[in-house]
Amino acid sequence: MSNPVFERIRQQIEADDVVLYMKGTPVFPQCGFSAGAVQVLTRLGVKFQSYNVLEDAELRQGLKEFGDWPTFPQLYVKGELLGGFDILRDMFESGELQDHLRQKGVAFSEAA
Repeated sequence: MSNPVFERIRQQIEADDVVLYMKGTPVFPQCGFSAGAVQVLTRLGVKFQSYNVLEDAELRQGLKEFGDWPTFPQLYVKGELLGGFDILRDMFESGELQDHLRQKGVAFSEAA
């Protein structure tokens, strides 16, 4: 049996190379973790699509089940869930995020 929310998530994560499901918007994040994720991506100059999970309870719950990840933000790169802010921050600080983006062919600023 197909799940319409899962199908919508699949379409969203396939439509853009980098997708951030967050609380709020990049201009007005509604939690510190979402703000931190936006800062990392912005610092790297990564073009990303964001979705505000606070505006869509069905999407918010569906994402928790889809990726088996209970919290937000959630970062997807080329359809793959990388994780939340702590993982994103650690990967950025170690250079692993930049390596991952490079391997996936996602453009970013090498000067970051």
